[in-house]
Amino acid sequence: MSLLKSKYLLLFFIAFGLFQTSSFAQREYYPEDSIPFKDRLYYGGNFGMQFGSTTMIEISPIVGVMITPKFSSGVGVTYQYFKARNYYGGESTSYGGKIFTRYNIMPNIFAHAEFESINFDNNIYGTNEFERIWSNALFLGGGYFAPFGQRGGVNFTFLYNVMHDNLRSPYGEPYVIRVGFVL
Repeated sequence: MSLLKSKYLLLFFIAFGLFQTSSFAQREYYPEDSIPFKDRLYYGGNFGMQFGSTTMIEISPIVGVMITPKFSSGVGVTYQYFKARNYYGGESTSYGGKIFTRYNIMPNIFAHAEFESINFDNNIYGTNEFERIWSNALFLGGGYFAPFGQRGGVNFTFLYNVMHDNLRSPYGEPYVIRVGFVL
């Protein structure tokens, strides 16, 4: 992504945050309310599709729990299907799991940490051969929560994989941008 496009993207998200009038966390609660565990749970995730000469489908559901009014934690699974017509070994699946924690710095701004382990077909460098491996990632970053309704919203998350390895990662870059939802 060019530097100019990155600046416009950053300005868009800052403007979006400034014009947001209502603010909610994934699920606000107060310890004195003694809300039952099931009411502190939230669900969501990411879903992505791409079709054409390259087909990619990703399903990545999560479940989290509000531990305190500002701190939550959860788990998730990931499944990806990839098929490229003009690529050697161009059909593959990836799967794995993750655990995450999130801290609401402000009502709509959060810090995020996540450990993910993905099993995928890794191209052995310098060959046309693949090996099935597990790749671990430690993502650190933050994001913006845009609420809708009483409990739901959209998360815009910007993460950096501090364990990124170009030769053993399913991600081409250490930076990951995600758009997901929670209910």
